[in-house]
Amino acid sequence: MMNQAERRAFVADHRTCIFGFQRKHGPPSMSVVYYVMDGDDILISTMAERAKARAVRRTGEAAICVLDEQWPLTYLQVYGPADVEDALGTTVDVMMKVGQIMSGQPLPEAVRPFVEAKAREEHRVVIRLEPQWTVYSPPVHLNAGDDGSKMQHGLAERMAWKA
Repeated sequence: MMNQAERRAFVADHRTCIFGFQRKHGPPSMSVVYYVMDGDDILISTMAERAKARAVRRTGEAAICVLDEQWPLTYLQVYGPADVEDALGTTVDVMMKVGQIMSGQPLPEAVRPFVEAKAREEHRVVIRLEPQWTVYSPPVHLNAGDDGSKMQHGLAERMAWKA
């Protein structure tokens, strides 16, 4: 099992998640997004009129599933209150950090005006998720040739984000 510190490190060390939210009508929706950390908070850039932002404004909460991009696939679900911030400076900072995550290297400051122009053009905002609790299920996998005799299934373990 992952302890509290390992869960926080897992989120800090990864870059993509599935953002889940309840639609106004119909089934829940999910979207794969990049995220960045701001202290304990998780920041996600999106357009103000996207369903993610509208749902967070409506419900005041969010859920993400942070994905490990290596095999065996491991994931951690994070839940908590959320809000939408429309401060342009924060939005551009998050977009610059996401650009770094996507490219694998820092973006030069010279591109900041172009990123800001894109943020304005797309009416981008930042969703700020304040993690309250997490759910972790240990990975259960079969590799080629495994007979499955060592597979164990159990219940997920809920744990607070902070002590």
